[in-house]
Amino acid sequence: MIEVSRVSKFYGDYPAVQNISFRAQRGEILGFLGPNGAGKSTTMRIISSFIPATQGTVVVEGFDVFKESHEVRRRLGYLPENPPLYNDMTVGDYLRFVATIKGVTKQHIPAALAATLERCSLESVNSRLIRHLSKGYRQRVGLAQALIHDPPVLILDEPTLGLDPKQTIEMRRLIKDLAGDRTVILSTHILPEVAQICSRLVIINRGKVAVESDLKELTRGTTLEEVFIRCLSESTGGNAAQGTHTES
Repeated sequence: MIEVSRVSKFYGDYPAVQNISFRAQRGEILGFLGPNGAGKSTTMRIISSFIPATQGTVVVEGFDVFKESHEVRRRLGYLPENPPLYNDMTVGDYLRFVATIKGVTKQHIPAALAATLERCSLESVNSRLIRHLSKGYRQRVGLAQALIHDPPVLILDEPTLGLDPKQTIEMRRLIKDLAGDRTVILSTHILPEVAQICSRLVIINRGKVAVESDLKELTRGTTLEEVFIRCLSESTGGNAAQGTHTES
């Protein structure tokens, strides 16, 4: 479970996020939706202990992100928008390295590696250098590094960015299969992605939460696109709909 309470992040006088609060429960995929520059990646980095908040609290699996970051990192897998891959390593060597630094014991690394390679469909490229992989496979390796220690919480920031349609479908299917007993936050600006795989939704705009709701309830009698445009318009005084671009 993840609980974000009244979190703000300022860079000087600029508010990247302001007073945001929401929850993500175990077993659900929470869509974190917003236009580019809305504050999505900043929020994901705060939850993942990569950057501190200016104020507020974040609790992951019962541990405070700011006071117990080591415990949080043990329980969390993070796929940033640009995965931290080492191009001169093979897929297998890279994942063994990640498993080691994430605290997987030496005797458990072979089993963890085998399970992760299978889950992410990477067996066929296990011995290949990461630099020689396609964009789709590189994203799978990025997801694999987030999964190698079998965390109960996953934070995925724009996981299908730059993928072709086939790769996008495969990645979405994989993410949906990963939920189960995990807590998953999927940060994206792609409306169909949220509609296809998320059960709950947070819409953020200009660093503020515009809505938090069950997806089915939110779209009852309307479409997600209409809800999205309305939320952006209301949170920006009626001007957000102009120039807003969403992908299909």
